[in-house]
Amino acid sequence: MRSFRIGYRTLKTAVGAGVSIAIASLLGLEFYSSAAIITILCISVTRRHSLFISWARFIACIIALLMGAALFEWLGYTPWVLTLLLLIYIPVVVMFKVQEGFITSCVILLHLYVLNEFSWGIFWNELQLIIIGVGIALLANVYMPNDEKKLREYVKDIEATFSIILKEIAFYLREGDSQWDGKEINDAIELLEKANHLAEKNVQNHLRKYEDPYFHYFHMRSKQFEVLERLLPFVSSIQANSKQSEMIADFVEELSKVISPADYGHYYIDQLDSMRLTFKEMELPATRDEFEERSHLFYIVYELNQYLALKNQLWNHVDKTEYLRTK
Repeated sequence: MRSFRIGYRTLKTAVGAGVSIAIASLLGLEFYSSAAIITILCISVTRRHSLFISWARFIACIIALLMGAALFEWLGYTPWVLTLLLLIYIPVVVMFKVQEGFITSCVILLHLYVLNEFSWGIFWNELQLIIIGVGIALLANVYMPNDEKKLREYVKDIEATFSIILKEIAFYLREGDSQWDGKEINDAIELLEKANHLAEKNVQNHLRKYEDPYFHYFHMRSKQFEVLERLLPFVSSIQANSKQSEMIADFVEELSKVISPADYGHYYIDQLDSMRLTFKEMELPATRDEFEERSHLFYIVYELNQYLALKNQLWNHVDKTEYLRTK
């Protein structure tokens, strides 16, 4: 059973709803409780999304007010007119790309239907409900929790998991056998999924364009993990211990000790280039099996080069000023 806890979004929703009702009631608005409904619907997980849905709901409600006033006053306040209104209204909000505001605007339309009349006083009443509901939600979403600590934890956990995977690869290349159950593969998949989601959320919490170093870092690690996944079947196909597999094992083991945001890529890429030249100078394979195994080893070296190159392409160009400042 999960422990009882009140999250920050729950707290913001509850307080925001209460404040909206209090303000709308204080102003003597009809249907003042609807201000709370609008606030609840506009509370979101990120600032950027909150701004988007708040704008969408505001525009959708204005369209609903104008269309509702026109059709109800022209054709009457009947269930069939309400049906016709919704049939026309839904495509309109989709056309204007404000369909996020459909539910909120339905509340406004039903107010008009219940009142059975339209006037500028009613228009002003509904407009105030919309402004209060949306405004309180935007104010509530000004505060967002700082995810810096959790992002750093993901960096450490992912690096530790990558290190274990590389050590196990090195062990297998050296020994030709391993008792490794591959648990870290599943761990890495889960960690990368959560880390990328949190980094994306962190980007969305900035209203201006924001180059988040964590977002780039986790994207780079995700691409590197794809390389490791491609690598594993070829590693497991290596049977006999050879000079080449020993050299690659030493390289991978050394690589496992330097999993970090620091830039060691060029140094290790140069080492791989030297290793390839050394392989070419070695005696050619004598049998078909030796030839296949040598080709697998060359492929492993190629993928390791890709693994390192990804860091140069996706991470080393990123401005790490903010990242380093908070270390």
